[in-house]
Amino acid sequence: MAGAAVHPFGKHLGVNAAELGYRAVRELLTTTGISPEQVDAGYGGSTYGGSLLAQRVLQRVGVSGPPVYTVENACASGASAVHLAWQAIAGGFADCVIAFGTENLSGFGGGTLPLTTNDIEISQGMVMTAAYAMRAQRYLHDFGATVDDLTRVSIKNRRNGALNPRAHFQKPISAEDVEQSRPVADPLRLLHCCPNSDGAAAVLLCSEEFAKQLTTPSIRMRASVVRSGDFHTSYRDMTWPDITARAAKAAYEMADIKPTDLDLVELHDAFSVAEFLHTEALGIADRGQAYKATARGEFDRDGRVAISPSGGLLSRGHPVGATGVIQICESYWQLTGEAGDLQVPGAEVALTHVTGGGIFGVDNGACSIHILTTT
Repeated sequence: MAGAAVHPFGKHLGVNAAELGYRAVRELLTTTGISPEQVDAGYGGSTYGGSLLAQRVLQRVGVSGPPVYTVENACASGASAVHLAWQAIAGGFADCVIAFGTENLSGFGGGTLPLTTNDIEISQGMVMTAAYAMRAQRYLHDFGATVDDLTRVSIKNRRNGALNPRAHFQKPISAEDVEQSRPVADPLRLLHCCPNSDGAAAVLLCSEEFAKQLTTPSIRMRASVVRSGDFHTSYRDMTWPDITARAAKAAYEMADIKPTDLDLVELHDAFSVAEFLHTEALGIADRGQAYKATARGEFDRDGRVAISPSGGLLSRGHPVGATGVIQICESYWQLTGEAGDLQVPGAEVALTHVTGGGIFGVDNGACSIHILTTT
């Protein structure tokens, strides 16, 4: 990986997903110095951006003719686009590939995001907020955590995001702020939930030989994994995201590293309880113990492993198709020492994790994990 660019997240009313994506990709070409003619393939991820979005974005920057793919995979859309770009490079089919993710959610006017009704659970009213509220209730019941522990995650990640110029929210919050925010789905309040955001992010993946031609720093993508949900209609353990555990196992094996090797994780913390669920599934904390690790400061930016040092979805925002790509951008800047006030001391190994998509019979529809290292 030899380049990253972001259109800051937030509310960009009237700016559609294709325009946001164009701005991020244009900046990527400018910062890396590559020409459109050098791009061998392009992949663009979006959930609500419409058909042929990647083609519409890349044609505007002059990439016309090579294979271009528009990818939809729920919250993992952008990360799935990166995965396909990685496959093209790793398989020897390309030397220089652009992958990006983009989304504009302002057009929905707020509230929960629309999901397909061609699903028995969704047709009966299931939305992601309700699903995570049930996960939170079960986690608190089974492991002795409290709502204060959920609040602690929101405070930590909003504190991180306050230092991130790309974040939707750039202001710290207090426990009182969380407690006074409106109830959404018990036990979750508004500040336990990520915002619907607009934004875009783009990355340049290339072969080692191509990277030598560039002046931008490069890092190694040691693992790129996508998994789909394991379908069953039996008992569902709401405190164990199986799809994350399976994707993590494959990623660790591919990269030949252990959870203890990680310096930072950009996590899919769409709701505060997700930090507990997914750090446990990633092997960073023992089952039912993640809330204690958060309370001890182990997941702070200067802790044992920095969890969501950019602010995560709770602060940086969640323009669905772009989230998986900006996680990789943030990790790139961490590993090249360019993260500024967000810098994790001595960062050498980063993991990004994004998961989502409500489908009957699975815990999530798609999950993508990437592991990046300095060497």
